[in-house]
Amino acid sequence: MVSGERVDLSHLHVSAQAIAMLPGAERVRHVRADRWIGYTRATEALARLEELLEMPSKQRMPNLLLIGPTHNGKSMIIEKFRRDHPPISHDDREEIAVLTVQMPSEPSVSRFYVALLAALGAPIRPRAPRLADLEQLVLRLCRAVGVQMLVIDELHNMLGGRADKQREFLNLLRFLGNSLRIPLVGVGIRDAYLAIRSDGQLENRFAPLALPRWEPGEEACALLASFAAAFPLRRPSLIATEEMATYLLTRCEGTIGELTCLLTDAAIAAIDSGEEAINQRTLLLAPYVGPTERRRMFERELA
Repeated sequence: MVSGERVDLSHLHVSAQAIAMLPGAERVRHVRADRWIGYTRATEALARLEELLEMPSKQRMPNLLLIGPTHNGKSMIIEKFRRDHPPISHDDREEIAVLTVQMPSEPSVSRFYVALLAALGAPIRPRAPRLADLEQLVLRLCRAVGVQMLVIDELHNMLGGRADKQREFLNLLRFLGNSLRIPLVGVGIRDAYLAIRSDGQLENRFAPLALPRWEPGEEACALLASFAAAFPLRRPSLIATEEMATYLLTRCEGTIGELTCLLTDAAIAAIDSGEEAINQRTLLLAPYVGPTERRRMFERELA
């Protein structure tokens, strides 16, 4: 770009236009940062979460199960919802309407309660208290800070335990929902749904909402258009076409997380090369490797 040359940035969101005129290194940092890209199913999920949060407390609260393949936007939706409902600090206490916790990788009821205490910001004693004391402490603190929704990410991790431990966790979910009278939101892959389905009472309470793999079509083209308008590139990225959607989704195997990685690498290549647009050249320059090829490369290294 010639110094002083006027650049037409009408292809970008207003928020990205000013960034597009910054030096390359600053634009690359912006490209690498997390960003929220809305789409129909994500909007539906946020609306459903909002409905649950506003639900009046009653004995049998409805719950939600957000299910989808790995790297397909589940945690991003939950993080967006959590940011929309941040903790509120008062003079004498903190109010946490939406409490999020990750199911421990090696599940046990005591470890889960400790994870809840950490999410609540409660100090953990050096000597582990009895399980019954942990349970009462968690319930007391949840009520004290006004928890209105409990979100459990990586819910499928409960399947890492023995059958009796899995049953313990299913009973725990039912106990928490009944005791606190708040909606529970489980987030995970298909195995999480299978675990909940094994308990008839819980299955009736958890309404599943699926985030399937992406397929080429109008929705995918609209998603690509949103990405193109968000990256601070000085020339239009003409990627919102059926042909390009087919190519990109095939290469990233249909998940929005992998698509984000691919387009991020291509946008950085566009800045570094001076191309200033995501196109066939910058997509080839992008160092991105898809999930299947990554596994093959790793297996070859182990052989």
